[in-house]
Amino acid sequence: MNDKQMNAAMRDMTGWLAHPQELSKEPAKIECAGEFDYLDMHYYIFKYKRNVLGKWLIGVCGGYEDDSTEHCGHLFSDMEEYRESEAQEQAIALIEKVRRFWMEAAEKAEERKERPGTFLNFVLLEEAKWDKEALLEDLKENWGIEDEPDHECECGCGHSDCNCEAEHSVCSCGEDESDITEDDETFVISYKGAMIAVSLMPAPIPAGEAEGAALNNFMWKDGAEQVKKHHAHLMIAVMGMNLSPVESGEMLVKVTASACRQEGVIGVYANETVYPADYYIKFSGMIDDGLFPLYNLVWFGLYNGKGGLCGYTAGMSAFGYDEIEVLDSGRQPSELYDFLADIANYVITQGAVLKDGETIGFSAEQKLPITRSEGAAVEGYSLKIEF
Repeated sequence: MNDKQMNAAMRDMTGWLAHPQELSKEPAKIECAGEFDYLDMHYYIFKYKRNVLGKWLIGVCGGYEDDSTEHCGHLFSDMEEYRESEAQEQAIALIEKVRRFWMEAAEKAEERKERPGTFLNFVLLEEAKWDKEALLEDLKENWGIEDEPDHECECGCGHSDCNCEAEHSVCSCGEDESDITEDDETFVISYKGAMIAVSLMPAPIPAGEAEGAALNNFMWKDGAEQVKKHHAHLMIAVMGMNLSPVESGEMLVKVTASACRQEGVIGVYANETVYPADYYIKFSGMIDDGLFPLYNLVWFGLYNGKGGLCGYTAGMSAFGYDEIEVLDSGRQPSELYDFLADIANYVITQGAVLKDGETIGFSAEQKLPITRSEGAAVEGYSLKIEF
């Protein structure tokens, strides 16, 4: 056994288990229970206990190439009981589960890039209630947004592209007239070539997903605790049928900012994080200043890697671009944050296309290499810039 590699795997397994979305603490006991090769890579099986008197549970960490101490990301446990006679089969099943997850995530990320201009946000609410009319009025007063259908549909669905006839019980856009009432906790409006839909969902975001995302917001220290208080959410979708992705994104920010002025709003779940409501409203004001609301539409995450500070974007894919990452940088956090923001703003607003093997810089002397490869902290492929 490669002790150095095994110890690195145990550290990573222990750290993974201590994450708030897993055990929320280090396991009471953890031991390496075996090793094996799979798909030309090396893996370690771990058994661990939540508490001293608990059952042994199984986890796996790998795969490793040769003597490397950097695994490929196959680090997982679903808290199943460890069974010694079947441990390797259990571990392989965990590996396959992780591989399926990342392959599906990569496919979805690539699909989003192929359909830019469709945006989705979730506004987290303390209670399952909202004032729909107040939101419509806020959109009109603050942003000049109101329904402007091309024609008044006779079935009453309000869809500008519906070609139904009055005697039809189901309109051509697929909605049953009997289902469309003023009491529905939703509205759909057309404005400037976009379809805007807002719906009240009387339940929290499932599986602790929003709480986990809040942990990514290093600027909101108690964000995860605040997000735990949400019991419902507004789902906001903007489909820019006749708008550019930039225009559609700005439309999303306007609608979401108006929704944040509702009573009992905690924050906005978007771009793999959760923004406090006041933060979201504040930065939506960039639109009034004639600026692109970058900080509402792209999140810039920072974390410590093994070789230095790392950073990534979350939100570029909605505009049809790869996410951007900087790995193991020696820069200060503020420098790296501003660099990522400048690059993202340049790409989105100027339509710049960054390519694998090229360089980028903000001066004639600065030539920073660009590499396209599987994301380290993001789904799918990303552009890595050496900074």
